[in-house]
Amino acid sequence: MSILLALALAGVAAPAPTPQPDAVVGRWKTETKNGVVEIARCGASICGRLVTSDLLRTNPGLKDGRNSNPALRNRLLRGLLILGGFTPAAGGVWEGGTIYNGDDGKTYSARVTPISANQLKVRGCVFVPFCKTQTWTRVN
Repeated sequence: MSILLALALAGVAAPAPTPQPDAVVGRWKTETKNGVVEIARCGASICGRLVTSDLLRTNPGLKDGRNSNPALRNRLLRGLLILGGFTPAAGGVWEGGTIYNGDDGKTYSARVTPISANQLKVRGCVFVPFCKTQTWTRVN
């Protein structure tokens, strides 16, 4: 008898499957400004680039004008690397990375947690507990 069948017969729920490390790979719609971020594997880590947003659909040549580093204010927002430096942790979570916020031109510590096949929790922190979390939805 399989262990799952034995658990089912005993009335015990089987443990939920552990998310795979690549569960975060794909295109994700952000909670704000209809942004779309494409997350890919970058070596042993993951990284994410801004694909589009409401502002980019209106002005595809929009630049990173609010960057805290004046030398970077001339770069295009479309295709900009906004997520990076993550290491894998238990449960498919990616931690220890950073997220760049083009609205204020600052970079924050970040964590990416898959909550289902089609949703991610993305948390950016100035420092814990001063964090903001968004739920991103997979774009097919």
